[in-house]
Amino acid sequence: MPYFDAASAAPLHPVARQALLAALDEGWADPARLYREGRRARLLLDAAREAAAEAVGCRPDELVFTPSGTRALHDGIAGALAGRRRVGRHLVVSAVEHSAVLHSAEALQAAGGSVTEVPVDRTGRVGPGAFAAALRPDTALAALQSANHEVGTEQPVAEVAGACREADVPLLVDAAQSLGWGPVPGGWSLLTASAHKWGGPSGVGLLAVRKGVRFAAQGPADERESGRAPGFPALPAIVAAAASLRAVRQEATAEGARLRALVERVRSRVPELVPDVEVVGDPVRRLPHLVTFSCLYVDGETLLHALERAGFSVSSGSSCTSSTLKPSHVLRAMGVLSEGNVRVSLPWGTTEADVERFLEVLPGTVRAVREQLGAPTGAAPAPAGTAPELVVDSLGKRCPIPVIELAKVIGDVPVGGLVTVLSDDEAARLDIPAWCGMRGQEYVGERPAERGTAYRVRRLS
Repeated sequence: MPYFDAASAAPLHPVARQALLAALDEGWADPARLYREGRRARLLLDAAREAAAEAVGCRPDELVFTPSGTRALHDGIAGALAGRRRVGRHLVVSAVEHSAVLHSAEALQAAGGSVTEVPVDRTGRVGPGAFAAALRPDTALAALQSANHEVGTEQPVAEVAGACREADVPLLVDAAQSLGWGPVPGGWSLLTASAHKWGGPSGVGLLAVRKGVRFAAQGPADERESGRAPGFPALPAIVAAAASLRAVRQEATAEGARLRALVERVRSRVPELVPDVEVVGDPVRRLPHLVTFSCLYVDGETLLHALERAGFSVSSGSSCTSSTLKPSHVLRAMGVLSEGNVRVSLPWGTTEADVERFLEVLPGTVRAVREQLGAPTGAAPAPAGTAPELVVDSLGKRCPIPVIELAKVIGDVPVGGLVTVLSDDEAARLDIPAWCGMRGQEYVGERPAERGTAYRVRRLS
């Protein structure tokens, strides 16, 4: 079954498997000990650190290994904020950061600090000017991902780093999705990454802190990993992570070009094959292996399971929020359609035949889900009715049902008439305006209702 969710976790790279097996035999001892086995383990750890630092673009003594990318983000943010507590307790982040960054921001606010979320445009990209404007004299740290986990949009790291440098604010870059494809633009102060995103084993993260950056590790002091990652290192996994990072970077140019062509085929063909689809994310400044699209009148989880039965493993929305009933915070910040969301992220070695098969299967799968939900089949509304305004009660119903019910009745009002949809599903706040944009109708706005929210739509055609 083709696996199309490399953005969550990439399959283990063959080099990682070889290095892991070798390190299990040679790197089991404590690298802090001075006897022969300890010295051998220390050599392996030092070599892994040098290889990882070369890929990151930092000095080996600036990089430590952590138990995960999430832990690297939490520790990096906490340490940088603590190191600059005399400057202030203000954190600047983009609205589409990984949930680990946003959780750290919530913890700061709960402790009395302040956070500014910089908005993004409809492609998911932050504006360098808007980010620079959010920096204040009391800003202790700024955080920006190199590329988005859900839609693949690359962020203007170099421009934001320049603004942070002028404001004397350190910038932390979450490079989890992009590090396997190439170095991150310079100017950053701290950088994090996660090995299982590039084909290394899970349980290994990277945290790089430039010399000269004020940093105070939080928690009990530990002598390992410069005091920034306590506990016995998972040495075989670390060796495998560093070896696979070096291997994928050597292959990145050729494989990235090949996968970009396959992704471009998906981006262009899906709207042709499936009606009422919105492809999201920046069409040019994006990761080479990732594409996200949303389908009107479709429940994302239902579509995900239907595609799995058809033989494809894909993701719906954010992997960090797909278990909740709330729309992805990334799609919400972008203001794009959230229902029927599918993220396709191709791992190394994906074949053209697999992609073509996906494009063959997708139209029928979406059509079957829409029929199951009773979605309208035509693009045009019914002939104009006589009622000047209708109220659709969709309380207690999950999207896409409120949107489907809106589509069914829009033709029952004359051109210029209004339809009010009552809904208590948070996704309706995104999906009803998105439907209006795709259908050429006017989204008038929302207002609180006795229960839920009233969304008003004016028929224009």
